[in-house]
Amino acid sequence: YYEQLSIIIITYKSDEIIFDFVKKIPKKLKIIIVENSKNLNLKKKLEKKYKNLKVYLRKNEGVSSSLNYAVKKIKTKYFIHLSPDLDLNFDDIRKFFKFANDLEDKFCALGPRFLKTKKKGHIQIDKNLKIGKIDSIHGSYMFINRNRFNEIGKWDKNIFLFFEETEYCYRGKIKNLFSYQINSIKTQTIDTTVKIKDEKIKKNWQNLLRWHFIWSKFYTTKKKYGFILSLIIFIPIIIRISFKLLFHNITGDNDQLNKYKFRFKGLINSILGRKSYLRLENMKY
Repeated sequence: YYEQLSIIIITYKSDEIIFDFVKKIPKKLKIIIVENSKNLNLKKKLEKKYKNLKVYLRKNEGVSSSLNYAVKKIKTKYFIHLSPDLDLNFDDIRKFFKFANDLEDKFCALGPRFLKTKKKGHIQIDKNLKIGKIDSIHGSYMFINRNRFNEIGKWDKNIFLFFEETEYCYRGKIKNLFSYQINSIKTQTIDTTVKIKDEKIKKNWQNLLRWHFIWSKFYTTKKKYGFILSLIIFIPIIIRISFKLLFHNITGDNDQLNKYKFRFKGLINSILGRKSYLRLENMKY
């Protein structure tokens, strides 16, 4: 299976964890890393140490754009998109091939069972099943057939962060290419991919995540249900955010006020059809 598979990893300020993660990957597997913080030193160190690895430095245009770029660089039949903050058994990867063969490659994506997750935030199939259909595979660990990926239309490059895998799996489902979770393959999140020590920059990063989360949530809902129905769905959210803005403005809690300002701005920009333009380097401290 080593000849048929590539590993794709997208990094952004992930220096502290990427080295430990890469050394666990079998040396026969091809690895593509798209480094979005343009860390030339990281590229030199990794490529010097690992002959099966190639690092590409890019301007940060988001996860979707980076994955599409990486897929163009591979020649293997399958690829796995992996986040370096995961703990997994790489021997389990072999199991994907059996299920891919059983499904005759008629699938959108295959994924593992995640351990130690909250049911509300991470929907999974019944743990007693061997394999089951699921609306979306978690983007941090996806096994994909390269030809199917191109057939479905890749990831939507308009999405900078969040819900890119959900939107992709939805488009696959429309084409009768379903996503499946395999419970015998297990993983869990043990770290965070982005490491920022400066407290001011860290606050900006958190606000950037809030902005993009709600931008992407409305954008993907609109693609699925249309503008009018999506706006109706989001009315309670708009009311709730507006109430929070008023409340924290009265109480003088500037941190909370700033938090909901970013949520509100992200949502309004998405409703108005504006691009997901916000970037860390463009934010004021």
